[in-house]
Amino acid sequence: MKFMDKIPLQVRLLFRQLLFVVVLMTVTRLIFHVFNRQAFSGVNVYDYSVGLWFDCITVALLFLPYTIVYAAPIPLVIRNNRWYKAACSFIFLVTTFLIIGLNLADVEYFKYTSKRSTIDLLTILGAGSDLRQLITTFISDFWYLIILFTAAIYGAFRFYRKNSDTTQQITSFWKNTIYYLCVIGLFVFIGRGGFVFKPVGVLDASRYTDASKTALVLNTPFTMIKSIGSERLKEENFYPSIQATEQYFNPVKISHPQHVLPDGTNVVILILESFGKEFIGYYSHEKTYTPFLDSLLTESMTFDAGFANGKKSIEAVPSIFASIPSLQDNPYISSPYNSNRVVGLPELLKQHGYESAFFHGATNGSMRFDAFADYVGFDHYFGRKEYGNDAHFDKTWGISDEYFNPWTAKKLSTLKQPFLATLFTISSHHPFYIPEHRKKEVIYGPQPLCASISYGDVSLKLFFEEAKKQPWYENTVFIICADHTPGTATDFYNQRTQLYQIPFAIYHPGGKLPKGKSEQLIQQIDIYPTILDLLNIHTDFYSFGNSIYDKTKRFSISYLEGNYFYFENDKMLVFSGNQARNLYDFKSRSNSLVDVRSMHQKEVDQYEQTLKAIIQRYNHDLIRNKTTAIK
Repeated sequence: MKFMDKIPLQVRLLFRQLLFVVVLMTVTRLIFHVFNRQAFSGVNVYDYSVGLWFDCITVALLFLPYTIVYAAPIPLVIRNNRWYKAACSFIFLVTTFLIIGLNLADVEYFKYTSKRSTIDLLTILGAGSDLRQLITTFISDFWYLIILFTAAIYGAFRFYRKNSDTTQQITSFWKNTIYYLCVIGLFVFIGRGGFVFKPVGVLDASRYTDASKTALVLNTPFTMIKSIGSERLKEENFYPSIQATEQYFNPVKISHPQHVLPDGTNVVILILESFGKEFIGYYSHEKTYTPFLDSLLTESMTFDAGFANGKKSIEAVPSIFASIPSLQDNPYISSPYNSNRVVGLPELLKQHGYESAFFHGATNGSMRFDAFADYVGFDHYFGRKEYGNDAHFDKTWGISDEYFNPWTAKKLSTLKQPFLATLFTISSHHPFYIPEHRKKEVIYGPQPLCASISYGDVSLKLFFEEAKKQPWYENTVFIICADHTPGTATDFYNQRTQLYQIPFAIYHPGGKLPKGKSEQLIQQIDIYPTILDLLNIHTDFYSFGNSIYDKTKRFSISYLEGNYFYFENDKMLVFSGNQARNLYDFKSRSNSLVDVRSMHQKEVDQYEQTLKAIIQRYNHDLIRNKTTAIK
């Protein structure tokens, strides 16, 4: 008798079934790689081998319930029961469909987040009516993923029908029991990741490959599983006490009024959806899709090294208005700390006589922006509901920018001066809707996003044309930035060094601010303290960023899939697993990154000291609800 014949049939069939699932997962990884190939360089067989190991871990975790039921040494009469068979097939097929569906969903969603999805995706989709509005658009735009998913479902169903019949007589109960226990033990062993003290997590991917390739070796079901219940931060002890971190970083600050603008100057913060530097000729020095913005930037104080603190819109808002980045797997808005006491910029300015309003043309409730606006102290929120004319609804996100933008400029005249207002645009976003009458006006490029960015630029021009007619215009300072970078098809802008670089400018119509491009770093969390200095407000405040007028070191910080990215001078430090991993030159124009850590060990040590202090203070203050300057 052959060795395989000695193994119980249900065990042999189990491994045959799960091998088929692993093959499907490898196929979806290949599809993921092909559709996002610009995001990954230097991929080799080893990376796919690491990916195969993470797939095995995922299968061991997700199919453990199925294994317990299917491989159990139970009597033949039960195995022949149709309810037992139906239960087994249901568990197997649903689990398989879930795995394949999540992996295929990230084929496109990765372009916008640059990471595998985690459990916070369900929170984001559940906020407002975004999912209901977008579902038909997703189906029409990503039909090929639905075809691939349907093919996988059909294949899994056919395969299972041919490889699931275990109705042969079980000859030895004890023999089957021993095999059963061994199989369960093997699944637990693999599910933990082998002989390890702690079960393998998302962060461990960076131990086997570069930070730029962790999304490739991971799979979406794994990152979903590992992010369940892991929303809470843990205290770090890089330094013996919180007081010891203050030598390198302290979020409690004092503003320094600059007196370059008159007291009572209005503030308008323009957050441009997905405006990446590669599409803006002022920055790229290539074909431009933003002629109006280019002209505005020449009249502004601009920053060549401007950074977003995240890769999602939901991460930009707390960074800008509370100066709190999302240095965790969950965006701050959907994290367990979203009810912490903060003194947002609108609340602080209210103490100095400012009225405030948040304008966002999307359907109210989208991304929870309306709730967060109220949380940080905005007096008013204006969305699709307040606009009140669905003839201008783009049938997906909200009111098209060309209508909402000039309406916002008019609406600002109803506020009492001085005021703080923000306009968060929406149209330069998938599905890249362009109204029919604008299709001949916009500039087209190699990606659908190009025309959408161009339409956003046209709409921005309409805002300023209307704003110039308003009585508040000359007494207003404009902060202009993007919420995050978009998906891209270019190797250069897919690099981690470019993944967070966005346009950044400060514009004053009266010319009271210097014009020209600055080389100093600026990030979204710097907006809060910079505005305080520009408005001549002297106060204590809490901020993870620094004013551009602050003489301390300039830096930027972001977090993605267990990796911290710390920017200072012209370098980017990659930090994960509580240690520095790589150092890159973020100003290099090369399409391939060169690790220069060995040549700049002094800088690595300095950057690491500051970053560890930031992380320790961030985790400590969020856990203990100490995110204010109040002692």
